[in-house]
Amino acid sequence: MTTILLTGSSRGIGAAALRALEGRGCTVIGHSTRGGDGMIAADFTQPGAPQMLREEALEIAGGSIDVVVNNAGLFDPNSLNSADIRWLDAWEDTLRINLTSAAQLSRFAVQHWLEAGRPGRLVHVASRAGHRGDSPAHWHYAAAKGEMLALHKTIARAHAADGIMSYAIAPGFTDTSMAGDYLASRGGPDLLKDIPLGKVAEPEEIATLIAFCALDAPPSLTGATLDANGASYVR
Repeated sequence: MTTILLTGSSRGIGAAALRALEGRGCTVIGHSTRGGDGMIAADFTQPGAPQMLREEALEIAGGSIDVVVNNAGLFDPNSLNSADIRWLDAWEDTLRINLTSAAQLSRFAVQHWLEAGRPGRLVHVASRAGHRGDSPAHWHYAAAKGEMLALHKTIARAHAADGIMSYAIAPGFTDTSMAGDYLASRGGPDLLKDIPLGKVAEPEEIATLIAFCALDAPPSLTGATLDANGASYVR
């Protein structure tokens, strides 16, 4: 049975991924900021939280985790005209949640698999913003997701020979609570004009890709990024 640590699993894409992975017979260790519903509580704005999550997850798993899915995310606007300290605080919180925690958990996972001499998989939920950027109030979000993609590629190149695979998914707009207010602020239905498919993704669509990367993706796909944006960004 495959044991998976899934961050940000309480709602949206994470909750859909939790259902999809459990439906495939996996043991899924969930995480949210506040915990509850069997999930481990860890606030990624705190530097020590990823290590605490790792240790508790390993204890629950009996010392062995097969896959880590870095899905936790924060998508809050940060106006260029904010006071300097407020702008910097928002920048730091977004990078800690979207990037630094994923880097820490990836590092712990790679060390875990190397020490055990066994294979493992990382799945990083990035964003279309990591390729094409985002709004002026979301510099921090786009920067974090772009760096997540660079992190993913570096891990894949460094550790493919060790049997450690890294996959990334870059969704466009997805119908979650995290994106709802943003969609409304950018014109709601008018925003769909930029999406040739004519609709935003459903969380279950992204969850399907997460399950594929975690369980089915061939080793030769390591280092790849799967885009899911309705052709609003193609490369």
